[in-house]
Amino acid sequence: MQIVVLPIDMPAETAASLRLVRGRPFVDWQLDRFVASGARSVVMCVGAHGEQIESHVRRALDRGLSVSYSYDGGQLLGSGGTLRRAFARLESEFVLTFAERYLPFDYSAPLQDLRAHPEALATMSVSRSPGNVALDGELVANYDAGLQDFCSYGAVALRRSTLGEIEDGAVWNLDALFRRLARQRKLRAFVAPEPAFDVGSPDLERHLARQPLDL
Repeated sequence: MQIVVLPIDMPAETAASLRLVRGRPFVDWQLDRFVASGARSVVMCVGAHGEQIESHVRRALDRGLSVSYSYDGGQLLGSGGTLRRAFARLESEFVLTFAERYLPFDYSAPLQDLRAHPEALATMSVSRSPGNVALDGELVANYDAGLQDFCSYGAVALRRSTLGEIEDGAVWNLDALFRRLARQRKLRAFVAPEPAFDVGSPDLERHLARQPLDL
């Protein structure tokens, strides 16, 4: 399984990834979760100070992961453009997540769902809390729809083909892709059983306090 880590706020991704959480850089906690989910390959999308993340991960990494980096080249391309910049490194199917988000679940679950439904182009993990996602059975019926019963969780299984017709260097956001896939009824939903945590959240600190350091 390949996991692609995308920053929500590109200029701030270094501070988020290297922020100490219970004495460890946040990226270390993320990588532990990836390994526990069976990941073997990680692509980290990084910006101007991404070499700090790369240097830390190179020194600290002993998890059996292959980690590569996609630099934005100093351009602010939006979340979609940043992911498209990594196109050559992507496997035919991968799981997208975010540098500022800790997810206490099995990252392979949305990918397994996508592989079981060849008619779909993506499976979005969602949580049962008020947000911007409306469901119709197992499909995302509307994304970015105002106040709904579900919200985006922070992990999406995607087929690389969804990015193939988009020009490298185009400035765009992933929300546009998710809205289009929802309209086409090509976006499935996987309801995550656990809440998500953002770096800096006291809830994350309390959650990790209950976890062993060696997962």
